[in-house]
This record gives sequence, C-alpha cells and structure tokens, in this order.
Amino acid sequence: MKQNLTRSFFAAALLFTATATYAQTKSLFNGKDLTGWHVDVPEMDKNPNARNPFIIRNGMFVSLGSPGGHLITDKIYKNYRIEVQYRFAGKPGNCGVLVHASTSRALYEMFPKSIEVQMENTMAGDFWCIQEDITVPDMEKRRGPKENWGVNGNKLRRIRRLAPDVEKPVGDWNKMVIECLGNEVKVWVNDIFVNHGYNATVSSGNIALQAEGSEVEFRKVDLTPIKKLSKD
Repeated sequence: MKQNLTRSFFAAALLFTATATYAQTKSLFNGKDLTGWHVDVPEMDKNPNARNPFIIRNGMFVSLGSPGGHLITDKIYKNYRIEVQYRFAGKPGNCGVLVHASTSRALYEMFPKSIEVQMENTMAGDFWCIQEDITVPDMEKRRGPKENWGVNGNKLRRIRRLAPDVEKPVGDWNKMVIECLGNEVKVWVNDIFVNHGYNATVSSGNIALQAEGSEVEFRKVDLTPIKKLSKD
C-alpha cells in the first residue's frame, strides 16, 4: 500500500512539473490583521455582541471555532497551490479549507458554494462537495452508492481520501498542500498524496477557512500562482 501511494505521489508530482510552472509565493496573512479577507458569520448578523471567531494571535491566524462561519478571501483565485500549516490548539476537532468558493451561505444557510478540503481530525484530505461536484477514481468505493450522490442536503457529499493515518498527534503541526489547476484538485497531507479530483464543476473562486467548533492555529497560509505551460 505504501509503495503504491509513493508511486502515486511521484507520478502526480512529475505530472505537475511537466504541465505547470510556479510563480512567487506570498503569504495570505500579514501577521497583524485580516487585511485581504472578509468574515461571513451568520451569528454576527443577528447578535451585535457575538465575537468574531477569526483573529490574529502571536503573529498567527487563529480560528476560534465558534460561532460558526467562514473567513473568505477578497480576491478570486485560479490555478494555484496553497500550503497551510496548522494544528488543533486543544482538543482535536473540525475545520476545512474551501477552494473555488462563490455564493455565501449556499448550504444550510452557512456554507459557501465550494469544494471543501477537509481538515477534521483523522479525515484530513477528504473532499466535501458543497453545491459543486468533483470526480475521483473508485468513486463508489469512496463516496458510496451512486444513486445517493449529491451536492446538498443529506446526499452523499463526502469523498474519502486515499491514505489513512497521515496526520500528526494533536498539538503537533500538520502541513496540507492543495493544488488547483484547471478542473483538477490535488491534496497532500504531511507530504503524503491523499486525494486527486478531476472534472470539477468549478475552476476558480475565493478561498475560505472555517470556524467549525474547534480552535485551530495556522502558522502558514501561503499561496503560489501556477502558470499552465503550452502543449506546443
């Protein structure tokens, strides 16, 4: 199994080397404030005393976990690599990186239309389809019966990752790398290739980070634009 995953990792890496080049990497947080991002937290609309669950602390971005909501980039991105280094500050729990996000509160009056790359403890690298869709190999094995697939409500929206046991113990730092190129999304967790989706129904949008019940610290959120090479 490990040999197969290693081969898949290097094959994916070689494919990207052959089809794309990388531009200059930049941090999406300045270590001081949330410039470049906007908050979408339903509770803050209803309660003027509700706290903002997204803060900068000791130079790091922190999602406090509640009230639930999303921190969304002001800019729209296409063809890029994003690297996040994160850890659960206390007890393990839930969070996520949403790529190709668009319409706010499109699901359950909370989640923006997007493809989520899961960060929940023991599930990091899973895809969740949120009013958008994506295809993976072995789809029925990893998503469930085809007749129950969907992108909203109680449909089967989760697509399980390829490799188990890729996360470090709670309190240690994890690294997640997501590469979005055209209609493909590839994911690595701690340098292990864990997911590859293609034929996505969307190829650009905002990037969002969640507040979903658990405090999560981010010491790096770096974005690198990708330029597709000509086939000529």
